[in-house]
Amino acid sequence: MHYLARLTLVVLFALLAACAGQPSAPPVVQESATSHPMPGVAADVLFSALGLVGTPYRWGGNTPDSGFDCSGLIGYVYRGAAGINLPRTTQEMSNLRGPAVRRHALQPGDLVFFATSGGRRVSHAGIYVGEDRFVHAPSSGGMVRLDSLTAGYWHKSYLGAKRVLDQEQLARNP
Repeated sequence: MHYLARLTLVVLFALLAACAGQPSAPPVVQESATSHPMPGVAADVLFSALGLVGTPYRWGGNTPDSGFDCSGLIGYVYRGAAGINLPRTTQEMSNLRGPAVRRHALQPGDLVFFATSGGRRVSHAGIYVGEDRFVHAPSSGGMVRLDSLTAGYWHKSYLGAKRVLDQEQLARNP
């Protein structure tokens, strides 16, 4: 699929998902997320993640049929869209070798990590989609959704990010 068609689908999906969710702070456009073409594999990851918005949360879940917890969602998306097998837990994902990413340098497809139980221990994760937004499976009784990193709760519990899609992996996916 051509870049423009992929980008159009991703933006359309993001807009539809945002309309169905809770109102949040307006997104802040980041130059890095909008001024450079998105590599094919990153677009595939985003398209897959956004397509799962609305799937029910289930602790330990890792398929659309059974529901997802946060790490199950990430593992499912990366396995299917990028052919990458990630560890099962958020803690293990945060310990992956690969570059840590500063918040101002986030790119679509980066993993974002949170300490939702207090302290500095990773307990939640999502997939960054651009414009300060991320897809995640937040909690029991909830659904996979799109949220803003600038929302108070997520801003306070944000720990950092990791780039999983490196240049070698991008080169393997046409």
